[in-house]
Amino acid sequence: MARTEAASKGTVRRTMRLMGAYRAEIVGVAILSVIVSSTTLVLPVLSGRAVDAIVGPGDVDMLVVERYLAWMAAAIVTTAASQWMLTDLSNKLVYDLSRDLRTKAFAKIQRLPLSYLDSHPSGDLVSRVANDVDLLSNGLLLGLQQMLTGVLTIVLTLVFMMGLDVTVTLVALCITPLSFVIAAAIARRSYVYFNKQNESRGALTALVKESMEGLPTIHDYGYEDETRERFEELDEDFRAVGIKATFYASCVNPTTRFVNMLIYIGVCLVASLRAVAGLVTVGEITAFLSYANQYTKPFNDISAVVSELQASFACAARVFDLLDQAEVEPDAPEARELGHVEGDVALEDVRFSYVPGREVLHGITLHAEPGMTIAVVGPTGCGKTTLINLLMRFYDPDSGTISVDGTPVGDITRASLRGNWGMVLQDAWVAGGTVADNIRMGRPEATDAEVAEAARAALAAPFIERLPEGYDTVLEPGGSQLSAGQRQLLCIARVMLARPRMLLLDEATSSIDTRTELRVQEAISRLMEGRTSFVVAHRLSTIRSADQILAMRDGRIVERGTHEELLAKDGFYASIYKAQFESA
Repeated sequence: MARTEAASKGTVRRTMRLMGAYRAEIVGVAILSVIVSSTTLVLPVLSGRAVDAIVGPGDVDMLVVERYLAWMAAAIVTTAASQWMLTDLSNKLVYDLSRDLRTKAFAKIQRLPLSYLDSHPSGDLVSRVANDVDLLSNGLLLGLQQMLTGVLTIVLTLVFMMGLDVTVTLVALCITPLSFVIAAAIARRSYVYFNKQNESRGALTALVKESMEGLPTIHDYGYEDETRERFEELDEDFRAVGIKATFYASCVNPTTRFVNMLIYIGVCLVASLRAVAGLVTVGEITAFLSYANQYTKPFNDISAVVSELQASFACAARVFDLLDQAEVEPDAPEARELGHVEGDVALEDVRFSYVPGREVLHGITLHAEPGMTIAVVGPTGCGKTTLINLLMRFYDPDSGTISVDGTPVGDITRASLRGNWGMVLQDAWVAGGTVADNIRMGRPEATDAEVAEAARAALAAPFIERLPEGYDTVLEPGGSQLSAGQRQLLCIARVMLARPRMLLLDEATSSIDTRTELRVQEAISRLMEGRTSFVVAHRLSTIRSADQILAMRDGRIVERGTHEELLAKDGFYASIYKAQFESA
């Protein structure tokens, strides 16, 4: 519990520091809150004095009454105008803060290492960037609009009450601490459950996203019941912690209302006794009763805001946790830009593990001379894709060296290294935007003619030209309007337009029909001419012309050579090849 309280306080302080960037807006909110509270609280005094001007039947000082009524009207107009400006300014402040925090969170994701993204559900990250920031903004908005005004109303009410009668005011002050003690005790418990609620929401969002993406597979394997059971389990967890969080949060308001009624009764009783004794006037009694209501009302508002803030700060803690994650290790200060590339790639005794103590690659050594095509084959899980991740420097090896043109990749900036690699993966990624924008991703300055030429070279032009707007057709994120094969052709066109010096092709034609694959292979072969290329393929027919084939098994290169050399050895590669083509 102590650790939770410390974390909560740290989150509150950090949120306040973020708001410090908007000092001008906060000062404006504070000034407007003072005006709203002051003009609201002056009304009971004015109305009380107007009442005192009515001495009895036929004895009414109308000039005094009219003067106080005019002042009351001015106070009401001022309050309304100030309240409107307060709402507008606090909305702007909170939404600007939310925009900046969401931008920071999104930018942080871009800088996180691939290991973090691989180990955390994308749905949970989406929930943190979108839902949690949104809930935080809701809580801060209530805090600015009601908390600050409420606290000022309490303080200023006491000041006005003191001006009328100290004894009656002391009655309200003596009972008030009870409300704070009860609210604080309940708030500590509600924070714990709001935090659990947000974690549960993230897990639920992740499952929904995962299920939507894999719906065809779920239907295909009849996995609907199991998925629904898992959803119901997470939904029940979310319901259970949500009920507990809401229960504790909802306890604040009735308890503070009870204390507020005690304050009202105490003020009413003592003020009446002092009026009987001639120490206060009837008008002052009406003012005291109004102040008793206005003094206690903010406690109810604040108690509701406290519940919202508990949920908001729990959301903020999840966003801050994301922002605090270790980023990709920055480029070394002496790292240089990779300029003209020959394409000489070498790996020397490279070892790598995703999890410490569980090595995935064991002493990989290879040398690709400029313009060579290196094919990597082997069963699923043998380390082929891991090798590509290391070449792109998505991960760094545990030991050994990887070099390009004789320079270790650790001495090269990541941006310039990756800018010289062209990559087509098995899972083709399409961004939201036009078809032309997707192809132009590697070369934003490319002309429309160059985009069209790249599409023709990748054999993507025929299906693109059949789209409603051709190259200007807007694609949904993920390219749901396109088939898997069309998305892959689009990615191949993207690489063809960029024309990098080195290529990584991981099952680049796996989603294309056999007839189209033969034609695309011709286009890829032209693209690979004069470029160092690493090709991962399960269809061995596509890599027979490779300069060198690496056969991998269990994270090791067990054979290497040309297609003919490896067949002549009649070893591991030959067994894979025969398994594919023996029946044919």
